Amino acid sequence: MIVALSVGSVVWFLMGLVLMVVLWRTGMAMLQALSAPPAPPPEPGELRKMNMRYRCEVCGVELKLTLAPDEDPPPPKHCLEDMTVVAPLYD
Repeated sequence: MIVALSVGSVVWFLMGLVLMVVLWRTGMAMLQALSAPPAPPPEPGELRKMNMRYRCEVCGVELKLTLAPDEDPPPPKHCLEDMTVVAPLYD
């Protein structure tokens, strides 16, 4: 009875130790990822992937922007007016 109890407690201790090591490594990896510098911006001539949708308020034409040279591009013009950004219905 005492041998079974001590073996069980050793197993629990080892499981706790393994769990502690896993949590420690996960936490340290997350901290290292947060402290890493951000990726450099792309070269001036390269395009960035985007997913923005615009709608012309005059005629109702919709446009989806997938590539742009800037992070926040100016809205396109249609019917001589700036188009407005719309939220996607299904994405």
